[in-house]
Amino acid sequence: MNSPDARVLMLLAGERTIAERGPDVALRDIAVAAGQRNNSAVHYHFGSRDGLITAIIERHQPALEAKRTELLAAHEAAGAPDSVAALVELLVRPMFDVPYAEGSTHYARFLEQARAHPAVSGPDLHEKRWHATRIIVGRLYRAMPELTPAQRTYRLRAMSTVMFALLADYERQDLPTAAEREDVQGNIIAMIVGLLTEPVARQGAAVRASGSKPPGIS
Repeated sequence: MNSPDARVLMLLAGERTIAERGPDVALRDIAVAAGQRNNSAVHYHFGSRDGLITAIIERHQPALEAKRTELLAAHEAAGAPDSVAALVELLVRPMFDVPYAEGSTHYARFLEQARAHPAVSGPDLHEKRWHATRIIVGRLYRAMPELTPAQRTYRLRAMSTVMFALLADYERQDLPTAAEREDVQGNIIAMIVGLLTEPVARQGAAVRASGSKPPGIS
């Protein structure tokens, strides 16, 4: 990135520092990491810690959603069935490339650390900006008819936790060749598919989860 402005430097420093030290890291340390002399730089640019976390998410969200929209359109044009595997591919594949094309180095690890924040764990999928994600999550929900509504909701919520952990682990690895990266990416997608599709071992065991709609959609 050529001559990034102070706000972009703060976003990159916030992403990296939270990834390394957790969301409760001192805001003045983020300012120092961004090369800012003013220890109140985070408050100046983002208003608060929550404002910074939200801004980091919103920095990447448009490009991620645009890529999911593109992949979804190609999926529909091909007349491909809405299998769990195909839908997980549409949801996860952009996470391997899009943030890093925008200059990030620690985005998956940031998500892993900050996943309990509302901007990370519970986006309102009714918002227009989440159009493609809403469609994919809704179709994933319908692609698991062998599970009860509560089980489907539970697994889709668990998917976020597992996905963030696997993506963070992927980001930590030294994978110098395209073949190595593609192999690990394929394994990540396969593990997420397995999480969603594995039959319940004991049919009588109740899943303690409520609701009959995909998470994020009320």
